[in-house]
Amino acid sequence: MNSSFHPGESSSHPFHEPTPLPYSIPKVNEVGATSAPLKSSAFFIGAYCKEFNEDFMLCKAENREPAHCLKEGRRVTRCAIDLINKMRENCLQQFEAHWNCLELNNQQYGPCRKPERALNKCMFEKLGLVKTIPGTAPGQTPIHEVDNPLYGRMQK
Repeated sequence: MNSSFHPGESSSHPFHEPTPLPYSIPKVNEVGATSAPLKSSAFFIGAYCKEFNEDFMLCKAENREPAHCLKEGRRVTRCAIDLINKMRENCLQQFEAHWNCLELNNQQYGPCRKPERALNKCMFEKLGLVKTIPGTAPGQTPIHEVDNPLYGRMQK
């Protein structure tokens, strides 16, 4: 049997969404990134899209019905797309180096600190964004800024 890729729009049976969203819900594109670029940009998305994320979480706390917070969720998605586009425009080399490292290291931050530092520096210089890890104790150096971290297996 011969296998080949056929774009959905050229298929004899193109996909049609059986339950389209109502017209009252604003349309939004998908983020269009895999797990490694999303993980690489996650802390920056958290900082850049903080207000939209908080609105979404407040909405979800108010009502757990999925349709209730679609507008807020779309705003979060648009914000994430905006930031990823800005990262590509301003820090493409550093962004790709970091997420490629994550991709090759099973999504682990530890082995990717060098490209992470380059990305953090570029993001601060070009976009004014600082990577902040929530829950870091006051006065403690965040793990991504430690010069010589000790890596070792935890044993029980």
